[in-house]
Amino acid sequence: MTDAAPRFLRACRREAVDATPVWFMRQAGRSLPEYRAIRERHGMFEIMRAPELTAEVTLQPVRRHGVDAAILFSDIVAPLMAIGVDVDIKPGVGPVFGRPVRDEDDLDQLRPLEPEQDMPWMIDAVRAITAELGADVPLIGFAGAPFTVASYLVEGGPSREYGRTKALMLGRPDLWQRLLDRLADNAIASLRAQVAAGARAVQLFDSWAGALDPPTYAAHVLPASARIFAGLADLGVPRIHFGVGTGELLGLMSDAGADVIGVDWRVPLDAGWDRIGDKAAQGNLDPAVLCAPWDVVAREADAVLARAGGRPGHVFNLGHGVLPDTDPDVLTRLVEHVHSS
Repeated sequence: MTDAAPRFLRACRREAVDATPVWFMRQAGRSLPEYRAIRERHGMFEIMRAPELTAEVTLQPVRRHGVDAAILFSDIVAPLMAIGVDVDIKPGVGPVFGRPVRDEDDLDQLRPLEPEQDMPWMIDAVRAITAELGADVPLIGFAGAPFTVASYLVEGGPSREYGRTKALMLGRPDLWQRLLDRLADNAIASLRAQVAAGARAVQLFDSWAGALDPPTYAAHVLPASARIFAGLADLGVPRIHFGVGTGELLGLMSDAGADVIGVDWRVPLDAGWDRIGDKAAQGNLDPAVLCAPWDVVAREADAVLARAGGRPGHVFNLGHGVLPDTDPDVLTRLVEHVHSS
């Protein structure tokens, strides 16, 4: 497409499109054999610190699937790693921290992020990626939302119950607020640097916000997310907000100020869109459906499109990330199916 803005950006702005745009969360990596070949030789942080590897992994799904947007291959803890926080990504576990945040002194490790000095590799990767993508396929910038990053920091790693996180949030709201403000400011710095280097949209991942009830989210999480979206408002790029299990939070997430709200698969797209209000919606095929026979995949994709009802502002995506055992050919076929529907 060269005659107008790419369909992904037009959909984010709720403008008319010639076909529903498609991209997939976690499309870079996981299911792709070409990515697994790179991972056999390089660790996650090694890939992120090498612009040529980051670019290669980010571009792989665009070449293979023909998606309408690329998303920067990164991790939500990359800014923490960049400022010297003791963090490692353990295979099969996730981010693990050597010094969890439990009291005032632990905040000292969270200094302000200076992307040009701390993450030059990220900036170089974005420039390389956008140079190869050209005008037709936008790159989406990437950052973890303050609550989700804070949950890893406070727990010391992944959690199912978020007991320490909620105890700190409710028992020490002053400390919690300072923690989230620091994480929000670093997310703003990272995303602004990505846009300055060429990213044409951004997505804030609040993966674990679904662990919260609406009043708690509104009081203790929404302000920090709103701080981020307000800090990006002058850039003029679409801002996407996504969380898992956040059906009851969609209205509040919309209030935080993003232009596009992601809906996971637990809420029908039309019902989720009603909660979002007058904004674009992204989603929301269940990632597990992609492991079913093709006729099931096509049927369920058509159901998502039917619920979108032809409204301007729909970006087709999964309700969360691509599962590792997904057949890449199914993803390619799904892109073609949605484009032709």
